[in-house]
Amino acid sequence: MQVLHGLDGIFAAKGELLGSSEWVTVDQERIDAFAGATGDRQWIHVDAERAAAGPFGATIAHGYLTLSLLPVFMVGVYRVEGVRMAVNYGLNKVRFITPVRVGSRLRGSTELLDVQALDDTSAQLLFRTTVEIEGADRPACVAETVSRQYF
Repeated sequence: MQVLHGLDGIFAAKGELLGSSEWVTVDQERIDAFAGATGDRQWIHVDAERAAAGPFGATIAHGYLTLSLLPVFMVGVYRVEGVRMAVNYGLNKVRFITPVRVGSRLRGSTELLDVQALDDTSAQLLFRTTVEIEGADRPACVAETVSRQYF
């Protein structure tokens, strides 16, 4: 885990790969729970029998489920000392490149692309997280996220 020490540490890490998270398994229970929370019960996600005969050979995770794991990945990669509050400010770009088949293991590798001071006690951070699928040649997702950190 990379520890960034206050605003100075954030600015010093600009342009760096902060690291990779631990692996997370995407099982059917997680997919079903996400379907229940969002109402997205499309058969490719929740009907194992039908999905086995479908284009992916098994159920797949929702793209937004993969995206919703970003905080899990990022919390395992870095932390900022001295921050009193951090908020998600939005997304610049998200691509779902490879479907995540049930049972896959994912991890996120996070880069700090840019930092902009908002004032003397806060900054806006731009991250790129690449969500890897264990054993796959291409990532599941690449997302640029924006965070605001307040000290």
